[in-house]
Amino acid sequence: MEKTGAIILAAGGSSRLGTPKQFLVYHGKTLLVRAVEAAKECSPVVVVTGRDTVRSEKDLADHDVTLVRNAQWERGIGSSIRLGLLYALEIAPDLDSLVILVCDQLQVTADLVKLLREIREAERKPMVACHYAGSPGVPALFARSLFSRLKELPDESGAKVILAESPADVATIPFPEGTLDIDTPADVQAHLARAS
Repeated sequence: MEKTGAIILAAGGSSRLGTPKQFLVYHGKTLLVRAVEAAKECSPVVVVTGRDTVRSEKDLADHDVTLVRNAQWERGIGSSIRLGLLYALEIAPDLDSLVILVCDQLQVTADLVKLLREIREAERKPMVACHYAGSPGVPALFARSLFSRLKELPDESGAKVILAESPADVATIPFPEGTLDIDTPADVQAHLARAS
């Protein structure tokens, strides 16, 4: 199987929520820890943090990950993807592919990430993405041939724009649960309050 790394995006300010979402607890674990555990078969795993780096370090003390602080996290998600890719390639210059994950999709598991990798092996398309809400999105896998494109992302753009550019180059996995994320206090009440 290809050498696949992972970037976990955990730098956002969670402005609509009012508290850093990555530290919310779901079934006994923070959303940050759950994202890291979903990526456990990838190497390296780079976690891009923002203003809460120290808290992230404490939360992930028992996990084999590389934490990178994006001092310019407020510029947007593209800046975090670029930084995460830079560090992943510094650790593992021979990476074949990379999975990009966020912290607030509650139903992302290690099995789902494994399936992304298996479909990449089987279909050999340069991108493999989860499909929900009518379009492909993260978690998504990008082959090395797309690394240069990821490096070119504008600050405000996520990886979804690359998926949209070449639909024929994207293999997809139906993942309706991908719409279940945490953005507002109402989301917390609806999805986390009874589970934590």
